[in-house]
Amino acid sequence: MNIANQPLLSLENITKRFKDLTAVNSVSLDVSPGEKLVIIGPSGSGKSTLLRSINMLEQIDEGTIRFEGREVGYVLRHGKRHPDRPQAISALRADIGMVFQHFHLFPHMTVLGNVMEGPLTVQGKPAAEARSIATDMLSKVGLSDKRDVFPATLSGGQKQRVAIARALAMRPKLMLFDEPTSALDPELVGEVFDTIHTLADEGMTMIIVTHHMGFARELADRVIFMESGNFLAEGTPEELFSKAQDNERIRGFLNRLL
Repeated sequence: MNIANQPLLSLENITKRFKDLTAVNSVSLDVSPGEKLVIIGPSGSGKSTLLRSINMLEQIDEGTIRFEGREVGYVLRHGKRHPDRPQAISALRADIGMVFQHFHLFPHMTVLGNVMEGPLTVQGKPAAEARSIATDMLSKVGLSDKRDVFPATLSGGQKQRVAIARALAMRPKLMLFDEPTSALDPELVGEVFDTIHTLADEGMTMIIVTHHMGFARELADRVIFMESGNFLAEGTPEELFSKAQDNERIRGFLNRLL
């Protein structure tokens, strides 16, 4: 793992509530450049909400988000927290890419058009440059031959790889993966994991939420077990999966999946 002096991402006492439900409960986390962090835990434990909060798709109620050492996402006015300017939020999302459970591709655009969209509309790049970036990203995920087709003609695994290419086209410094294979048939899972492995091998910093424990074991530098909005345990895959035998809650969760 490539450890730099300064975390790429630092979360301090992040709390997110939905009325009476505390989805994320004052969690803190540092992610180093090049680190592969996997978050596991039961459904409803706050994993996806935490990822969405990092990318400003959910507004946090308390805490601080720092990216490259700089506080991001919010400003204080009259003692109250407010989301930062839309331009600043867009810039943050360009640096922090996100891939969801469902693909959210534009059905009326070709595969190439989907991947070009971010560089064109968010970053304001010329069409020729956006097309070049999109072509490179489709090559990276092994879908150069699908550039001119529409999403309806693709398999689920191919759609998810297009979604990854679309996120990569923004040249992010951090990638968030929220259960990227949960909507796929089992035989299509491998091609998406292979793509994520390639990004990991190239040094991409990433946070991955997944229920695939084998994938967590082989890819992660660090694994966090999350439940009821809290970090219950963390460590290397070897540490966490061995310590789990001493924790009845984690052991029960893993026994249902392994």
